[in-house]
Amino acid sequence: MGLAGVQENGDGDGVSEIPLGTKTKYTKMTSDPVEDDDVLQNKKHEAHKYVFACAVFASLNSVLLGYDVGVMSGAIIFIQEDLKISDVQQEVLVGILSIISLFGSLAGGKTSDAIGRKWTIGLAAVIFQTGGAVMALAPSFKVLMIGRLMAGVGIGFGVMIAPVYIAEISPAIARGSLTSFPEIFINFGILLGYISNYAFSRLPAHINWRVMLGVGLLPSVVIALALFVIPESPRWLVVKNRVEEARVVLFKITESEKEAEEKLQEILVAAGSVNADKYESKAVWKEILCPTPPVRRMLITGCGIQCFQQITGIDTTVYYSPTIFKNAGITGNSELLAATVAVGFTKTLFILIAIFLIDKLGRKPLLYASTIGMTVSLFSLSLSLAFLSHAKIGIALAILAVCGNVASFSVGLGPICWVLSSEIFPLRLRAQASALGAVGSRVSSGAISMSFLSVSRSITVAGTFFVFGVISCCAVAFVHYCVPETRGKTLEEIELLFKDADDLQESEVEMGDVERLVQKS
Repeated sequence: MGLAGVQENGDGDGVSEIPLGTKTKYTKMTSDPVEDDDVLQNKKHEAHKYVFACAVFASLNSVLLGYDVGVMSGAIIFIQEDLKISDVQQEVLVGILSIISLFGSLAGGKTSDAIGRKWTIGLAAVIFQTGGAVMALAPSFKVLMIGRLMAGVGIGFGVMIAPVYIAEISPAIARGSLTSFPEIFINFGILLGYISNYAFSRLPAHINWRVMLGVGLLPSVVIALALFVIPESPRWLVVKNRVEEARVVLFKITESEKEAEEKLQEILVAAGSVNADKYESKAVWKEILCPTPPVRRMLITGCGIQCFQQITGIDTTVYYSPTIFKNAGITGNSELLAATVAVGFTKTLFILIAIFLIDKLGRKPLLYASTIGMTVSLFSLSLSLAFLSHAKIGIALAILAVCGNVASFSVGLGPICWVLSSEIFPLRLRAQASALGAVGSRVSSGAISMSFLSVSRSITVAGTFFVFGVISCCAVAFVHYCVPETRGKTLEEIELLFKDADDLQESEVEMGDVERLVQKS
């Protein structure tokens, strides 16, 4: 229990025992203002570089997830040939990763509250890499499934903790871009997986898929080194009453000592340190399962956007892109894998574009562009497969539609889904509520991936993507009615967006009490 940890680690006397910040001596202005400006600019530059590096290192697990998704789309062709697996086994092998990852996501929230955000990132990497090694060496479908299950648990930990960690160390002005890094790295991993498929496809069938899966183990060395570079989340440290350690981290990630102290006071208030007695008996899961109206709105937004990210069919587009292109009329494994590389490049390119726009245009404009673009692309793909299959123009339109779908997804719904789910929840609920959203994402992904081939046989591939187009239309409406604009707001300010007038009035009274307590201290 994160908030209970504040009370338990203290002396239990409430406000007086919580260090609300020590008096800090600030350097006075010298006679040379230019020198002081240079010092401040250098500090600002160093802080930005440090936060950027932390976001990159925290996102490395996402490369593993993306690589697995991308490489499996091609490896499954040769696994089927080598191990003689059925279509049902193929569906299970592809989709079970997402289903089993929900256990990792559920455990990840509590684990990150217990051992910290940083070491949960490390634990995710260890579990995933162990599963990856088992898959690469698997002599049978049964052993391959065991490795797949282990990798799924590791992915579950990784997908929920990286955005939470990055959101908690990022400044408000750049939080959207930085929290998008995991999605960028997923796309980069998918592209590497596609390239690996194409590069090793000419090896013998009993070797090539093992090499494809084994290459994904290489990032583990970098992840191990990253754990010695990145700090723990200052918000988690405050919740654990390790305020001095939080102050040190904040000084590294903020532009001045004064800003660090101000941010520390905001976090102390948000963590419930000042009003710890208010939350001491309130379990996090009880508050999630029996939510207040503001928390209910947060859950609808956070979990809803996670589910829409997957039920619009993006994972089937990635996993089964060779199947889609074969249905369109492309023949030959090399040609099919080459077409998927084009999809991977498109997906990666547009996620980079999203990075530059998410904190400039805002979340909602990009979500509108994304969901509308996906809707058009999905309907276009459906029509091309239904009426122009095996014609040159049909093949071209299918490739264009698939690329348009992944491009639209990457510019909005893909990265912003994780940004929103990591920034809209209050600190006391953030890890476990984000984990719940990740569970929705993983379950949706698994259900769609495991049923795609069966559904396609029933209503055709074209009919399946027409259904995805209808769901994408619903996603446009969801964005309009349920998603607020959070650009440029601190995590503490975002919480207020979900409160009604009565809740806001109560919050203002509490803040007034906090300010008086801080002044007295």
